[in-house]
Amino acid sequence: MKIYHSLENFAARQPVVTIGTFDGLHKGHQLILDKVKELASEINGETVVFTFYPHPRVITSPNESNLRLLTTKEEKTKLFEKYGIDHLIIYPFSKEFAAMEYSEFVRKILVEQIGTKCLVVGYDHKFGKDRQGSFDYLERCAEKYDFKVLKMDALAVDHDNISSTKIRAALQEGDIRKANHYFGHEFTLHGTVVGGKQLGRKLGFPTANIEASDKYKIIPGYGVYAVMVEIEGRQHKGMLNIGTRPTFNKNADNRSIEVNIFDFSEDIYGQKITLIFIDKIRDEQKFSGVDALVQQLQRDKQAAIEILKGN
Repeated sequence: MKIYHSLENFAARQPVVTIGTFDGLHKGHQLILDKVKELASEINGETVVFTFYPHPRVITSPNESNLRLLTTKEEKTKLFEKYGIDHLIIYPFSKEFAAMEYSEFVRKILVEQIGTKCLVVGYDHKFGKDRQGSFDYLERCAEKYDFKVLKMDALAVDHDNISSTKIRAALQEGDIRKANHYFGHEFTLHGTVVGGKQLGRKLGFPTANIEASDKYKIIPGYGVYAVMVEIEGRQHKGMLNIGTRPTFNKNADNRSIEVNIFDFSEDIYGQKITLIFIDKIRDEQKFSGVDALVQQLQRDKQAAIEILKGN
């Protein structure tokens, strides 16, 4: 997959294009990518994804504090490559770009710079300044500039239309199974191991404290989770607690992330780590004392081992 951060040297054969932020790259997005690949194959063309960085709301609403992303730029890039996209354009989103009229976007970018032969968009796609560009307008442009345009219907799973908003809500509620079902892949969280109070070590359950790699990355709701932990290409089983630590915390919503990696004793302070969420074990709760807490942690570990048997 070729990656571009501008259109200066872009070149593709018979480009079949789709546009969007693709946050989460969920099953609905995957349906669009499948159609792009199918159409490209029919005309011996190449697939092109046009997305943006940073997220448009970072530029258009700089004082907003509740932006929560399902996937970082790096995560999305890996997923696009996994799904076999030929060309990925990560276009710089700026105030100037946000102010571009949709007619100019179609003529200058889609037609003159990319050379679009076919454009595939989602059912709710809007583009250009203030997202005013409609599918009807795209159809008129397609006729004028001699390219095809196709709108995909919403994908329903369990009689519910998939959206990034619904997946965010599921994660906030700690419903990992639902979120992963809608994703079509496991929710992951990348971060760095940072210093902690080492209270878990005293209880016999040493934990690594994690700082997420992106301040906008969504952190699931409070509770205990069964996770796979990837360090330097190797995967380990573990359980993870999400709580709150307002002081010295760079994670979204001041959430603390502490993972106990089973049968693991290496010093990984400062290392990069990937957390792969499989299921939630229980909600966060208070305990009458240390003994009650330790007993619950032992039960949590057994529950995590049972959940992770297939991994």
